[in-house]
Amino acid sequence: MEQSPALVAVSEEVVSCRACPRLVAWREQVAHDKRAAYRDQDYWGRPVPGFGDHGARILIVGLAPAAHGANRTGRVFTGDRSGDFLFAALHRAGLASQPEAVGRDDGMVLEDVFITAPVKCAPPANKPTPGERCACQPFFQRELRALTGVKVILVLGGIGYAATAAELGLRPRPRFGHGLEVALPDGRKLLCSYHVSQQNTFTGRLTEPMFDTVLVRAMELARA
Repeated sequence: MEQSPALVAVSEEVVSCRACPRLVAWREQVAHDKRAAYRDQDYWGRPVPGFGDHGARILIVGLAPAAHGANRTGRVFTGDRSGDFLFAALHRAGLASQPEAVGRDDGMVLEDVFITAPVKCAPPANKPTPGERCACQPFFQRELRALTGVKVILVLGGIGYAATAAELGLRPRPRFGHGLEVALPDGRKLLCSYHVSQQNTFTGRLTEPMFDTVLVRAMELARA
C-alpha cells in the first residue's frame, strides 16, 4: 500500500510529542502502573498517530486514545471494547482485513479507511482540556490536508463532530445527531454516529445495525 510522505511525517512527530505536561504525566503513569489484566505487557505510553489506508476515501474521527486501549497498544481504537465494536463493523463492511484488533503487529489492514483522533494522548477521565485540544490541533489539520482522497468524514460522537466541523469551516453547524449528514463547503460529506464507546454500545444507544447503516452510507457516498 502506497504511503503518503506527509502522513508518515505527521505520525513520527506525533509519537515524539511532549507538548502537554498533564497528558505526558498521565499517559506515562498509566503505562507504568498498568491494569492488572495487562501487567505482563509493555504499554506504548506515548501519543497515538492515525492509522489506515493513506489513499482512503473514508476518514473516521474519534476523540482521543483510551488509557488501557490505544495508550497500551499504540494504535487507535486497538485493544479495548470501543475498538472491538468498530473493527468488527469495518470487517463486516469489507473495509478491514479481520474483525479483531489487538496490537500494532496483529496484521490488521484497512482498505479505503483511515482512522484518527483530534487528541493524540490519552487524557485523564477521557476529558482533554481546551488547551490540550488546541496543542494537538496542528497534527489533526495536517492529517486532514494530507488525506487528499477523502470524500467522506465519519465522526464518532459530539465532541469529535464539533472539532471536525470547526476545522472544516462548517458554519452554521447543524446540531449533532446519529445519522446526521452534512455537505461541507469543499464538496465532501460529513456523517455522524454516536461514539462506539462501551457506554453507548452496552446500553443499546448504539447497536450494530445502527452503525452498519451509517457505514454503508459512508461507502455509498465515497464511491459515488
